[in-house]
Amino acid sequence: MDLPSIRSAYKRYALTYDAFFGPIFAGGRRMAVQLANTGPGQRILEVGVGTGLSLPDYREDARVVGIDVSPEMLKIARERSRNLPQVEGLLEMDAEQLAFPDNSFDSVVAMYVASVVPDPRRLLSEMQRVCVPGGNVLVINHFASSHPVIRRMERGLRPLSKVLGFRTDMELDSLPALPGLERIDVRKANLFGYWKLVHYRHDGDAPDGALAGEALAG
Repeated sequence: MDLPSIRSAYKRYALTYDAFFGPIFAGGRRMAVQLANTGPGQRILEVGVGTGLSLPDYREDARVVGIDVSPEMLKIARERSRNLPQVEGLLEMDAEQLAFPDNSFDSVVAMYVASVVPDPRRLLSEMQRVCVPGGNVLVINHFASSHPVIRRMERGLRPLSKVLGFRTDMELDSLPALPGLERIDVRKANLFGYWKLVHYRHDGDAPDGALAGEALAG
């Protein structure tokens, strides 16, 4: 995978993404938002926000920043967010090079992005970096099936990954184990568990018990 291929694929998907993927991914999106947005006044980063399908699910008192590499997808997300007070900003940005200071967000979520980016390790490392100590890092994605027939199909589609815009046979274990990032849960999401939500906790305590929103406000 590389950025030009990703941008090209999601430029094609932009106008039809909601119709094709919206209903299939809805349960996983809601699950991720519920785990990320647990209290008032939280600042949350959604990596790979796409057309913004998840944005209405966040609490109105949250402050949500979404990023994506596809300007076509972001254009739709901005239209969707016009009357959503929880949306702080929607920015064109590379998930592997986040332009935010360390400890900027209470929770960081990547929905259906891990198999898209060129380097999943860099993605997860950047998500950890911008998350406050004690905060949640959530990755929801399709991972290679344990069913032998489906697994062969996924591997057979691997050469088409650049055209499709994602890796078809990404292994769950290819998500790296990073120091200070504890994997606390893996749960099934969407379509009989074909997609999974991986829940991490950024080890450590937030300074003086404050969350990022409180710290940045000062």
